[in-house]
Amino acid sequence: MTKICIVGAGAIGGYLGAKLTLAGESVTLIARGPHLAAIQEQGLKLVMADGSSLVTVPTLATSDITQATVQDIVILAVKAQSLLAIAPSLPTLYGPHTLVVTAQNGIPWWYFHKHGGEYEGTRLKSVDADGIIEAHIGTERVIGCVVYPAAEIIAPGVIRHIEGDRFSLGEIDGTRTKRLELLAQTLKQAGFKAPTRNQIRTEIWVKLWGNVAFNPISALTRATLEQIAQYPLTRELARQIMAEVQAIGEKLGINFGITLEQRIIGAEQVGAHKTSMLQDIEAGRQTEIEAIVGTVIELGRLTQTPTPHIDAVYASVKLLEFSRF
Repeated sequence: MTKICIVGAGAIGGYLGAKLTLAGESVTLIARGPHLAAIQEQGLKLVMADGSSLVTVPTLATSDITQATVQDIVILAVKAQSLLAIAPSLPTLYGPHTLVVTAQNGIPWWYFHKHGGEYEGTRLKSVDADGIIEAHIGTERVIGCVVYPAAEIIAPGVIRHIEGDRFSLGEIDGTRTKRLELLAQTLKQAGFKAPTRNQIRTEIWVKLWGNVAFNPISALTRATLEQIAQYPLTRELARQIMAEVQAIGEKLGINFGITLEQRIIGAEQVGAHKTSMLQDIEAGRQTEIEAIVGTVIELGRLTQTPTPHIDAVYASVKLLEFSRF
């Protein structure tokens, strides 16, 4: 039995936690508010895409990370903007071999660690300005993760799985390690697809490629992926933004592997789906604008790549947040 702590048992974290518990792992869920109260009183309910449902009871559900014991695996399923606040509490979960799986959207704080090349060790100020996240998480523990499933909280303590079951994993130095394979095996035994990658940054960029365009456009227009892709003006805006993203990624050595048009078509085929950024705006929460868009602008400055279209949507979403918070 593996001891696993899910920090941020929201939609994706709850989906992971429920299936890992069902697989017999010892799972601690870190959550808050009515969602936590419901889990503590009634367990965590998972409603699958086919309509079936199940209820699981974690080993522990709490809002206080320090109540948890030392873990084998810590999965950070909080949004990127929450990492700064929780990072100082994380070392209480660490033993000598504890893994930390970073499952955030956007460019991660560790991006240039073990990267090699001229930017080795560069700190991304848009997500970790003072190095607090780096200092408390520790790059030696990190396994990168790209999240593909879609899920949502439909009521306190109830997660609805919409689609997808893949969590791509990779060591940030690109090596194949025993701990990476064990992590992948743990997820696979719980019913997930968990491919291991020797270039996890490439997969981060391919997902980000669309997110930088579709997330802010959706937040500003309240449109779904399908609507954005099918309306000629917003499709062209997305294409212009993605061209800027591609130029930056290629300067950093990324081979996207598919065409820009193929990536847009992929987003369109998801259908009438609201992006996570739009969901945050509608719920009155702060968005992942810095991790998804701010980091790309920072990398544009670093690589001397113009980003006029990205700058425009970034400024607009920031104003939208400013007016709400």
